[in-house]
Amino acid sequence: MQLRQVGHTGLQVSRLGLGTMTWGRDTDARTARELLATFTDAGGTLLDTAAAYGAGDAELIIGELLDTVVPRDDVVIATKAGFRIAGGQRIVDTSRRALLRDLEGSLRRLGTDHVDIWQVHAWGQAPLEETLDTLDHAVRNGMARYVGLSNFVGWQTAQAATWQLADPRRERIASAQVEYSLLARRAEVEVLAAVRAFDLGFFPWSPLGRGVLSGQYRHDIPRGSRAASAHFSWFVEPYLESRPRAVVEAVAKAAEGLDLTPLEVALLWVRDAPGVTAPLLGCRSVTQLTECLSSEDASLPDQIARALDDVSGGPIAARG
Repeated sequence: MQLRQVGHTGLQVSRLGLGTMTWGRDTDARTARELLATFTDAGGTLLDTAAAYGAGDAELIIGELLDTVVPRDDVVIATKAGFRIAGGQRIVDTSRRALLRDLEGSLRRLGTDHVDIWQVHAWGQAPLEETLDTLDHAVRNGMARYVGLSNFVGWQTAQAATWQLADPRRERIASAQVEYSLLARRAEVEVLAAVRAFDLGFFPWSPLGRGVLSGQYRHDIPRGSRAASAHFSWFVEPYLESRPRAVVEAVAKAAEGLDLTPLEVALLWVRDAPGVTAPLLGCRSVTQLTECLSSEDASLPDQIARALDDVSGGPIAARG
């Protein structure tokens, strides 16, 4: 798999990343092993997780697989801190105490002395200076190699990156991560502008529109799908309405003409969109992951990419 540089840093990652949000809940340890082996055998290196995923179980599974499925040094581990679920409530706490508690827990569960990219999982109420100083602390003490942001909007991304650039002793923000797909293009309004302005790596999550762009929901809701699950249906339902359906049909039509699958078309559009470093794949089966990986040598004709731009929200100015 081809590698791409993460923004202004010297770090390189595979141009597709493997997300682990469902590991430990919808994805058991055996399937996770198969997913990681399939991904790394194809040359994948970027493994994205978080302290909150499965209440830590995703990181525990990764820790058990490192040095058995793949050597620790052969993967780039990106994890997140500052977000958790407690009593059914989502809690964002980006204080120094909470962030370091999460990071120390992540290192323990992963069985490693450092992570490659440590990201603030969401914008919080703690003073931004405190949050960012904690990122500096992690790098200075060898707990993280690079730092990044997750789910920050454009002005938040720019504010954090500007603060870090104001003093050369601070650690520059290396990457940003938000949702981005043919069904979710808000990142183009401000986030991608900040990514370009500060030369950040960009890791889109849900590049397949929460699974909808694969075409699996064109006629019904398959049993076992996210939309059919009690805890994920809310996540998928907004993309099953009439406007998203029109985009899905356009993707399916393009796929027919290109002899590709809708999944491949949707993924290629994100992977090769301006500013993207590596989309994060949330595959729950080896079959789906294999289909994603099969797109490595493919690309969309420029006219098809632009047509999909038009049908999903309009031209991308950065496409040139």
